[in-house]
Amino acid sequence: MRLIFSLMAFLSALPCHAQKANVWNHKQCAVVLTYDDAIDADLDNALPVLDSLGLKATFYLIGSSPVVANRMELWRKAALHGHELGNHSLFHPCDGSLPGRSFVQADYDLSKYTVNRAVAEIRINNTLLQAIDGKTKRTFAYPCGDLTIKDSFFYAGLRNDFVAARGVRSALDSIEKVNLDNIDCFGINGQTAEQMIALVQKAMSTHTLLVFLFHGVGGGHALNVGLKEHSLLLHFLKDHEREIWIAPMVEVAEYINTYRILP
Repeated sequence: MRLIFSLMAFLSALPCHAQKANVWNHKQCAVVLTYDDAIDADLDNALPVLDSLGLKATFYLIGSSPVVANRMELWRKAALHGHELGNHSLFHPCDGSLPGRSFVQADYDLSKYTVNRAVAEIRINNTLLQAIDGKTKRTFAYPCGDLTIKDSFFYAGLRNDFVAARGVRSALDSIEKVNLDNIDCFGINGQTAEQMIALVQKAMSTHTLLVFLFHGVGGGHALNVGLKEHSLLLHFLKDHEREIWIAPMVEVAEYINTYRILP
């Protein structure tokens, strides 16, 4: 009798395990590649290798960046090829009152903003991005990972404007635990391909969401990853597409929303 009960318990656990293992669009895990700040390296270094492999990513654009104004047609082309143009605010305001924030310009010190100003500027950037790509659904990324103005969580006034928002905390989350108001990610700065691939393998074994946060790729930013290291990571992802779902943040966030709504 004990053997029968043990066998029944084992068999009943199998469907649950299979569902967990394939919950990410029938894949073992999900990986989102995000690139911040709208810099030339996005278009010159990251985009060509992504397109050569048929991988889709999210580029978080600062509306006031000259790289948006001067290379708008290339951003439009990227969107037409399936990449997401995400919102990284109009002026990239950060909280200058925090330690290590001497780089924050006085005009764009988030600690001096009102919530209304922050919300208005982010919505203006949405209008700009819609003029570029014609889309009304996208995600947001917090500049510097700052969530609040004094004690106010300013994104609360923007939930209806976005599918989700990406933060900067490093963690791998199951589909049930992803916080769509502050999606976790791993900031990359000098890591080797082996280190980044190890993160992917960890996500595969734990059936979780892995979001990469890149700035410079092969230069162009103080936070940087080498061209070769970046390319090796992307080739690993391409080689394992049967096990890994690679998609822009907006698609993954919409999928999570649908997963939670369905019985």
